[in-house]
Amino acid sequence: MTEHVEQLEFQAEARQLLNLMVHSVYSNKDSFLRELISNASDALDKLRLEAFRNKDLDVDTSDLHIEIDIDKAARTLTIRDNGIGMTRNEVVGLIGTLAKSGTAEVRQQLKDAQNAAASEELIGQFGIGFYSSFMVADKVTLLTRKAGESSATRWESRGEGTYTVAGVDDAPQGTAVTLHLKPEDTEDELHDYTSEWKIRSLVKQYSDFISWPIRMQVERRSPATEDGREEQVTIEAETVNSMKALWTRPKDEVSQEEYTEFYKHIAHAWDDPLEVIPMKAEGTFEYQALLFIPSHAPFDLFQQDARVGVQLYVRRVFIMADCEELLPPYLRFVKGVVDAADMSLNVSREILQQDRQIKAIRRRLTKRVLSTIADMQKERPADYRTFWVQFGRVLKEGLLSDADNKDMLLAVSSFASTHSDEEPTTLAQYVERMKDGQDQIFYAAGESRQQLLSSPHLEAFKANGYEVLLLTDPVDEVWVDMVPEFDGKRLQSVAKGEVDLSAEEETSEAERSQLEQEFAGLLEWLKETLSDHVKEVRLSTRLTESPACLITDSFGITPALARMLAASGQTVPSEKRILELNPGHPLIAGLRDAFASRGGDPGLTETAELLYGTALLAEGGTLDDPAKFAGLLAERLARTI
Repeated sequence: MTEHVEQLEFQAEARQLLNLMVHSVYSNKDSFLRELISNASDALDKLRLEAFRNKDLDVDTSDLHIEIDIDKAARTLTIRDNGIGMTRNEVVGLIGTLAKSGTAEVRQQLKDAQNAAASEELIGQFGIGFYSSFMVADKVTLLTRKAGESSATRWESRGEGTYTVAGVDDAPQGTAVTLHLKPEDTEDELHDYTSEWKIRSLVKQYSDFISWPIRMQVERRSPATEDGREEQVTIEAETVNSMKALWTRPKDEVSQEEYTEFYKHIAHAWDDPLEVIPMKAEGTFEYQALLFIPSHAPFDLFQQDARVGVQLYVRRVFIMADCEELLPPYLRFVKGVVDAADMSLNVSREILQQDRQIKAIRRRLTKRVLSTIADMQKERPADYRTFWVQFGRVLKEGLLSDADNKDMLLAVSSFASTHSDEEPTTLAQYVERMKDGQDQIFYAAGESRQQLLSSPHLEAFKANGYEVLLLTDPVDEVWVDMVPEFDGKRLQSVAKGEVDLSAEEETSEAERSQLEQEFAGLLEWLKETLSDHVKEVRLSTRLTESPACLITDSFGITPALARMLAASGQTVPSEKRILELNPGHPLIAGLRDAFASRGGDPGLTETAELLYGTALLAEGGTLDDPAKFAGLLAERLARTI
């Protein structure tokens, strides 16, 4: 008997999202069945795991399965499992609202989608598969009872802004989702989901690999006989999926379509995989693995609560959905399954972190993924380019943490450079193009390519034909300080330390010495005048057009890295930088002459402040006192009118 029926409203964003999904045009509304079966499979996995962990849980796990019931007369389709089930609070939290982050983002993407296929991809990507039921149903009823509890919950909604929740005295363990189907409509791609043939074909297409039996109630009719016996109708439960784990089958026996559907199931994704990586290891540590490199980055790739890691099985028994210990964090985009032959079934995350076998598997999986990326880079450059655009920023995180695979990571990485406006370069390609006598790999790090190309730090390098890597990802500011060289060539920032461009230097040593003497007084005065900002003032070999630039010491912290560390809560000591002057620029030459003739002029101090401020702005920096700088500039401009 049902009691205490409560009507609630969907969250505002969830309500708008539902409206978009129900009224948007999808080319494949069949996707709803795949989502509901996947949810049921997850519930069975969770119950099996909970039964291993909690020996006091009074549940029967001897016949875990999924049922599909068709009622042609009532036009209903029910997907039922005897898995973990849900409490009332879980129903309201997981079904009545959108617990996943990114609701506003997916709503906007659904609204902006240019075609049906683009819209469909967003269903799995944002974990809103249950809501796809409303594409084919006028009303959805969910009945569920949590394993080990006596009370059940019924949830019901027409997808129009409200839903009801009621307590139920008695219900079988698990969850049953009943869809009250919309009328068949060929023009709207609404098929007859009360057709046994249609449901059977969808299960075969999308869910044949599910490791739990999917049973469908099937009518069996025996014809009437000549002696007058009427037609007999019986109902049988028939298993309609093969339950063959793809990772146990040889690669030449599995079609690309099967791999694709399996990937979409385990990754809750709608893109096709860019690469399939089957593995089988025998010997001391036996395991099988089936890994996938996606073709699109998930929306939560850089969120702290993102789902990361591959699924862990032991002897085909599900253990953990997102096992972070099987791959390093910089490979968190990889999806798949690892099935170990010999491991405790009641493993916990604490045990996994110390498990010798897990660490060995992790090393092998990591090397295999990286070698696969290397092969893609050599043999399928277009696919590699797709991979790098989607996941390059993440992969470079490995340069900070994985010393064992540093060389491989450097080899499979690519970077923008001044060599080409369109095509990135590998470090190996950069080294091949290096000028005679060049023994350093030059790079510039900043927020954007445009900002870096206009930076005064690049002037002499461009003028003398030196290629410079243009690094614009936040992680670049960190890894370049932890990777000293590649192929024997030291990485050198164009904005740090002193650079040696002597091979192309037109100024002789004698001329250089003469310039140092001519500017000695100005350099000393500027160092004293700007002592609050800089620790040294010197003549520059890297400037050809700008009057001045700011440089960080060889082992100092760049302003961008300092801001990044401060944003993460770390204490960063304040470091003064070096001001370099272009002795060939009219402003610097004029300032030298003015200082020699009227060194005590207060106007020269203002010029020094303006010189420092313009150097800071030219590299994209932030002024300590913008108002003061603007005032000085306005006064100076007024004198010229």
